[in-house]
Amino acid sequence: MQTGTHLDREHCVRAVQSKDARFDGWFFTAVLTTRIYCRPSCPVVPPKPRNMTFYPSAAACQQAGFRACKRCRPDTSPGSPEWNRRADLVARAMRLIADGVVDREGVPGLAARLGYSARQVERQLLAELGAGPLALARAQRAQTARLLVETTPLPMSEIAFAAGFASIRAFNDTVREVFALSPSELRARVPGSRAAGSPQFAGTPGTLTLRLPFRAPLNPDNLFGHLAATAVPGVEEWRDGAYRRTLRLPYGHGIVALAPRPDHIACRLTLSDLRDLTVATSRCRRMLDLDADPVAVDDRLRADPVLAPLVDRAPGRRVPRTVDEAEFAVRAVLGQQVSTAAARTHAARLVAAHGKPLDDPEGGLTHLFPAPEALAEVDPASLAMPRTRRTTFTTLVGALADGRLHLGVEADWAETRARLLDLPGFGPWTADVIAMRALGDPDAFLATDLGVRRAARELGLPATPGALTARAEAWRPWRAYAVQYLWATDGHPINFLPA
Repeated sequence: MQTGTHLDREHCVRAVQSKDARFDGWFFTAVLTTRIYCRPSCPVVPPKPRNMTFYPSAAACQQAGFRACKRCRPDTSPGSPEWNRRADLVARAMRLIADGVVDREGVPGLAARLGYSARQVERQLLAELGAGPLALARAQRAQTARLLVETTPLPMSEIAFAAGFASIRAFNDTVREVFALSPSELRARVPGSRAAGSPQFAGTPGTLTLRLPFRAPLNPDNLFGHLAATAVPGVEEWRDGAYRRTLRLPYGHGIVALAPRPDHIACRLTLSDLRDLTVATSRCRRMLDLDADPVAVDDRLRADPVLAPLVDRAPGRRVPRTVDEAEFAVRAVLGQQVSTAAARTHAARLVAAHGKPLDDPEGGLTHLFPAPEALAEVDPASLAMPRTRRTTFTTLVGALADGRLHLGVEADWAETRARLLDLPGFGPWTADVIAMRALGDPDAFLATDLGVRRAARELGLPATPGALTARAEAWRPWRAYAVQYLWATDGHPINFLPA
């Protein structure tokens, strides 16, 4: 066990010996005799315990001189659930690194977003993860490079820069060091990749087909049902068994189609600039809550005799989140005190009038959702909503546009919620739904939500916000997941996978 980490050697050894996939992404097993690192569920015969050592990140393994296993491909494990359930410096830094901030802005940019010095950020990451921000970003670039090598016919020079490497030499050296194969050898291992017109490489230029892993169980009903039922026309749609939507990305735009499968999420990404691959993948995983630990969540909620039957009936519910925090905040305001259909109508009008058009040869998507800067120019009189809500809308988009309010992945949950409540027209429901679905707080609780209160009343739980909040203390730190189980008692379309 490495110093400074939170790994328990005995538990790690047991997880490896039982090939327990629930721990994939939580830690990595490095084998001292072979100098290879694996995920806990690696299918090969487990090494002897004395030959195992454990690291909390792939980057730490690589920095210590270990190569990625070619059988279990540990670089494709689900992400650690730690980074989405914590709000401390390390967790916020990891969310930003996953969003590509180090590649775009460097370590100084990462530190500035977090409000700490670069030295403080480096020290904290090294203490907990055994690797600094540059090493963590390098490991992520290696994973992106492997994905592009194996799933596209792009020349290696284009892959190097699309994956975020500063030079082809750095790309070649990193791939060899991490995977013990050259980029060309990686591509040669893909079945059929040598043949011209290989199905592996067929399709629209800029389009990639990926498999997004998750920890089982995953119940797709409320996850995809919620996204489809609240879809804004032009920006989102449900088509051919997949949720599709447009993406605003750092270097361009994209369209993603996501479809649930028994052991993964099928992901089809079309990008205007392949440098956005890492960011797009990270945001889709975040939207679908794929790095959650459903066993820990469900065990906690199942301890309540009222929630236990709901959990046992359909375990593995996720919290449907978003790919764009500012977009979701605007939509939350549009949805205040109106039906789902009315909220979609309001949003669709804004999209048609102020969104950036794009082409979608494979479906009916037409626009990117308008950026806050575009919405700040909207004439309030043109909004078909009560005057007080128009004031709430204009105040929100103004604060987002001029930077007084930031809702990025690095946001401090408690501080941001307090700032939202200071805005006119923002009550507990709006602040909490943004905390739950945009900021990703797993403990956000909608005590004033009508659907939650109705479900509580039918289950014999307290139905008043204060009493229900007190009762929900036993569900911490997973109250956002309890909301999903309570909502699921209703017959609303958000709770059902579309046909």
